[in-house]
Amino acid sequence: MNEQTLTDPFGRRIAYLRLSVTDRCDLRCGYCLPKGFKGFEEPAHWLTFEEIARVVGAFTALGVRHVRITGGEPLVRKDLPDLAERISALPGLEDLSISSNCTRMDVLAEPLYRAGVRRLNVSLDSLRPEVFKEVTGGDLDKVLRGIAAARAVGFAPIRVNTVVMRGVNDEEIEDILGYCADNGFTLRLIETMPMGATGRGAQDQYMDLQTVRRRLEQRFELIPDILPGGGPARYYRVGATETRIGFITPISQHFCETCNRVRLTVDGTLYLCLGQENSYALRPLLRAGIADPDLIAHLRSAIALKPERHEFKERPEKIIRFMSATGG
Repeated sequence: MNEQTLTDPFGRRIAYLRLSVTDRCDLRCGYCLPKGFKGFEEPAHWLTFEEIARVVGAFTALGVRHVRITGGEPLVRKDLPDLAERISALPGLEDLSISSNCTRMDVLAEPLYRAGVRRLNVSLDSLRPEVFKEVTGGDLDKVLRGIAAARAVGFAPIRVNTVVMRGVNDEEIEDILGYCADNGFTLRLIETMPMGATGRGAQDQYMDLQTVRRRLEQRFELIPDILPGGGPARYYRVGATETRIGFITPISQHFCETCNRVRLTVDGTLYLCLGQENSYALRPLLRAGIADPDLIAHLRSAIALKPERHEFKERPEKIIRFMSATGG
């Protein structure tokens, strides 16, 4: 590894950090968090904004250029725009984005944009109020108002993430694509993943997105395309339009060979793979007063633990932590 980059044992350059600022959420999507779950991380274990900024600063010093703020639901973390402003000011950072369910975005869109957040990924699994309520326990109109607020203040691009579930929302993919086309959004379809007991339970609703893509090709011309942002989706442009659709396929067609990201949880645990338990505890180091050069050395040691690939398909029972605890 040279002085200014992080490269894992398989030659992949790490340029993307997914930063979870909370494991809590104000919705209860069935594939992510069980209803009634209360085993969240204790606030005393949360990284402070100062600690988060130190870790992100160490990553940007090592060549990480993209940071995405995630959760749980990141908008439930108090004073989040203050943290976003600290991160966006770090030297070397090129892209600060956020993943959100947008239930609180009508209030927070403007302060987050002023703080330097520019791109938004929003979770939207249905445009039917009753289905949305069934999947998330939430209010669809509130989410749509939040998305509209983000668009109005200038967030771009906005990407809509839809987890495709057989027998739940698989028949409305074309409708969601139409909503995205009308608003200038990109649609990203995601396969359910066996993360924790909820994720494994959702495998009964798993749908191979190769099947969905072939179905869409009967109606639309899908032209292979590339979009910036460091994510795992395989993108297509819809005919002669500017509308894009992406497929995130961790089960049917994994993308591990191009994985350039790691995940930092709210308690300061660095996960090197979404589908493995390889991790590195940073909070004890931070609270012991570690110096910046030593922190950078520990990040290099952590990246050396990044595995070649996940084993969702071969060992679906392996990951016991919930998706909300990992940051997606």
